[in-house]
Order: sequence, then structure tokens, then C-alpha cells
Amino acid sequence: MTLKKLALRGGINREKTRYASEGGWYNGDKIRFRKGMPEKIGGWAQISSSTFLGVARSLFNWVTITGQNFIGVGTSQKFYIENGGGYNDVTPLRATVSLTNPFTTTSGSTTVTVTDANGGFLDGDYVTFSGGSAVGGITITGEFRLTTITSTTFTITVSSAASSSATGGGSVSAAYQVNTGPGSAVPLTGWGAGSWGSATWGIGQSSVNELRTWNQSNFGEDLVFGPSGGRIYFWDSGTAASLSTRAVEVSSLSGASDVPTVQNIILVSDNRFVFCFGANELAGSSLNPMHIRWSDQETVSNWTPSETTQAGSLTLSRGTEIVAATQARQEILVWTDTALYSMQYVKLPDVWNANIVGENVSIASQKCVAYANGVAYWMGKGNFYKYDGRSQPLRCDVRRYVFNDFNTLQYPQVFAGSNEAFHEVWWFYCSSSANNIDRYVIYNYLEDIWYFGNLARSAWIGSGLRDKPVAATYDNNLVNHEDGVDDKQTSTASPSAITAFVESAEFDLDDGHKFAFVYKLLPDITFDGSTADSPAATFTLNPLDSSGSGINSPASEGGSNSGTATRSATSPIEAYTDQVYTRVRGRQMSIKIESTATGTTWQVGTPRIDLRPDGRR
Repeated sequence: MTLKKLALRGGINREKTRYASEGGWYNGDKIRFRKGMPEKIGGWAQISSSTFLGVARSLFNWVTITGQNFIGVGTSQKFYIENGGGYNDVTPLRATVSLTNPFTTTSGSTTVTVTDANGGFLDGDYVTFSGGSAVGGITITGEFRLTTITSTTFTITVSSAASSSATGGGSVSAAYQVNTGPGSAVPLTGWGAGSWGSATWGIGQSSVNELRTWNQSNFGEDLVFGPSGGRIYFWDSGTAASLSTRAVEVSSLSGASDVPTVQNIILVSDNRFVFCFGANELAGSSLNPMHIRWSDQETVSNWTPSETTQAGSLTLSRGTEIVAATQARQEILVWTDTALYSMQYVKLPDVWNANIVGENVSIASQKCVAYANGVAYWMGKGNFYKYDGRSQPLRCDVRRYVFNDFNTLQYPQVFAGSNEAFHEVWWFYCSSSANNIDRYVIYNYLEDIWYFGNLARSAWIGSGLRDKPVAATYDNNLVNHEDGVDDKQTSTASPSAITAFVESAEFDLDDGHKFAFVYKLLPDITFDGSTADSPAATFTLNPLDSSGSGINSPASEGGSNSGTATRSATSPIEAYTDQVYTRVRGRQMSIKIESTATGTTWQVGTPRIDLRPDGRR
């Protein structure tokens, strides 16, 4: 009898074959590693039963002097302030106009046609009507969503059908919210796709219609934010009715001067300058994607350069557009599509300068950068990188796994977030067959290891100002991560199980030349933290006649058997299971640990197997 310890390396490695990765782990989902040992990740629970409209692509958390803890939630349709589990609509207005008899009703129909010669609206926009009189037997007031758009008309749906066909409504006030945007990146092909001159004349091209992305940063207790390609807005948290008060354009504030009219990225520096990365130049109105502007220090509204202000601007030279920016330690990091810049405060006369600190680097999206432990980490187009004073690629054991199954048309959706308690950076992305995010990959920077899994999220913020990381779901809600052990995304009262597993690479049972008989398994697993009365996991032994293709290997893994031709333990492994008699044989083997029940979490130590010689055949 020989007891063989299965002391496997931490992290998952998919850069090698199953057999070449011997001594490590090859696959997993909803697991992490701590001190090299695999365990199930924490659960998640909805913040409240309330929901918001649209897909959230931006979250920002800050706290006021009075202790109010806010999260700005920017979605494809609106902008909200979350506080105490409630989503407060503070979406700024694009325009407020007065209309005369704008409504046309049809008898028996809930569809109303609205005429507004001012135009400027898009399908899916929101408008609020007030002050009008009855038409067709109904009075049209409140918020509505626009459909069936023309240059001067659109339709809305009201709650009650009109009693007659008529045109009227009297004097109506129409308050239009800022235009909505796509909830995902939309591929465009053919004539007119892509920028002018970017391809050979007469050749159809492809492009991507950018999804709606908000950028936000706190200025003291207040919020400065805006959608990419839009204006800059300000929300004052200190007003008596702040949570019911819409944000306003910065250009409308007292003393506003030369505020940018269009921007791609907004950031407030640690020393209280407001930046626009990609903005209109001072004397122009169109967006220059390589131009940077900043306000005077300690103000959001004064953007006029002068002898008495520190407002200013500069234009970067490497690349065609600024893609991302983040505040780092005593510098602002700025990514173009080809280079990485460091911006530093140098006071007057230049105020800020920009130096190249990385060349020939790519970046996936505006939101794919995470700053953790004094280091900036980001996903590029085909690789991962970090900046810790110098720019360099990250060693990555799952690079091919990630990028070989990646929907490159959905790069704009990629986002990153940190999970500080576990020393992790998470990236969320779309697999090749998905148009919404369905995958994640994690880098544990403390242990320098990688792992991955399947999870649908659209935005993330770390636990800096709240107890737990917060993520946005496609159910139009926010959830706390690392909360319990179950999936409470849609209901805290009726949790669902989180299926989690980890699977090893193949390893030789003896020397790989002879067959060996596995008499029993000593699992070495703990269920600390579980809430179920009898938590359990399943250990599965996958014996192989030869590396990669044994008769007991499933077809999905390159074997000859179409079934899951494995020999499982005769019973689940429970808290008090010290050994299980298995009775399987082979030259190589892999192990899999899995749980599928509610109330269960687990941590695996160093399992052992009882080996006995079994001949050459």
C-alpha cells in the first residue's frame, strides 16, 4: 500500500495540455485559490428588490461628510443614485420645450402620436409631459418612452385607450432626458461603417456602434459625470431634495466658463482638477479624441486658461484616440490605442505634462483597468498587462483559453474590478458566441496565479467604501458579492445553489508505465462556512489508460467514451468522511471536486489516494 499525496500547485493552467500540466489544476468554475488551495467563491445577494432601467455599465461609490453612502449607476437608458437600496432617477435633461396641441389619439388605442418639430430624439428616449389638457378622452402626463421615431414625430404608449380620435392637448411642457444609448456593442458592416478613409474605396468594412458608457467621479461630496460622447453633468448631494433632483449641465452652474461641450472620459484628480480625456478644443465644438482638457483647480465650472487660473489642455501624439484613464499614485495614467502615458502635476505655466511610459501596448476597453495594491492592471487585445512604474505584460497561464474563445466585437463591454479581500483582479468579457458578458477571468496578484469561470455581470466596484464588492446584473439590479454561499440574485428568501467545481490536470498514478489500482480516497476537505445541515461535495476520479485518450476518458476531453466514463466515490464527501473506497485502475488520473447544493461551501487541502500495483496491462 502506498499513500500518494495530491499536493497540486495553486491556480489553473491552460497554456499546456492536460498531461503537460501535471501537478496542477486544469479547469474550474466559481472557485478561487488561497495559499494554493482551491475553494468555492462566496455567494451574492441583491441589495434590494428594487430595479433600474437599462444595462448598467458604470458604478461609482463615494461617501459624504454626513455618512451618506452613494453609488452612481449609469445605465444604457438612465442615470441613478443608489442609496439605502433605492434607485433614484437623476437623469439630466437634454431639453425642455413648450408644445401646442402635440398629441394625436386613435379611438380604442393606447398609442399616441406626438409632434415636435424641434426633433433631436432617439428611439428609446424618455420624455416627461406636464401641464396639458385632455385629448381623446385622456390626459397625458408623466414619463413615457419614445418609439417609432421620425424627424418630427414619435409615439408613446399610455395606460388607457383613447375614447375618440383627436388632435390636441393644449399647452404642454415636454422635458426630454438625455438620449439613451445601446445596451451592447452593435456590429456594423457595409457602406458607411467605420471612419472615413479607414479602408480601400468601394470596399465594405466593419465597425462597432459603441455601447452607452458613463464616466463618473466625485468632487468632494458631489458627483461629476457624463456619457461618452456627451456633455458634463453635476449632481449636488447637499440639496434638501437631492435624491429627487435631477443632475444639471456643468455649463449651467454659476460662473461656468468654456466648459467642454463634448467628452469621452471624465476624471477628477486627487488634487481636484476635473479632466476630460477626448474633448472639444477650446475654440472648437467637435470632439478631438486625442485632446485633454482640465478645469481650474478646486472648481468644476471654470475651464478658461488665463494668468489667474490653472485650467489648460494638451494633445497626445501617439495613437488615434484616448481609450482609458485612471488615477494612480501621484500620477494619472492615460491609455491611447497604442501607448500608455503618465500625466503629472507640475504647476504653472504647464500645470500638467504627459510622458510616454509604455509603447506598443493595447487596451481592450474604457473600463478594463483596475488599480489595486499600487499597481494598474488591464486587459489588452490578446494579452494582459500591468504598470507598477513600468509597463509590462503579465505572465498568464490562461491567456489562450481566454482569447481563443472571445467575441472581439464586444471588446467595448470588457470591464475590470478588484476584490481586495482576496487580492484579486477580475475581468468580465463575452465568449465567442455571446453578445452579453458571460465569462470572467481572475488574476490573484498576491500568489501570481490565474483562474476563471462563467458569470453574467455588467459592472463592478470593489469594497473600498462598502463591506463587500458590488456588481450590476442583467436583472437590472445590484448585488453584494462575497455575501453568504448561495445565489440570491433575484430573491434573498429563496436562494439558488451555486455550482462550483475544480478539476486537476492528469497525473501519473505510479510512473506512468504500469497500471495502478486506487483502493481508496482520503479527501481532506472542510466545509467551514456552510449553512446547510449536511453540506457535501462530490469527488470524482477519472482514470485513464493512457494520457489524454484512455477508455475511461469522456469524449469531451478527447477520449473514446461518449459518456462521463468516470468512477465517482460511492457516496458524497461529507464533513465527517475520512475515507472512501473507490476501486478504480489506470496509468493516469485526474480528480474533480464539485458541489451543487444550497448552503454549501468548501475548501480542499491535500487529498491522498491509496495506490496498489496492478501490472502493465
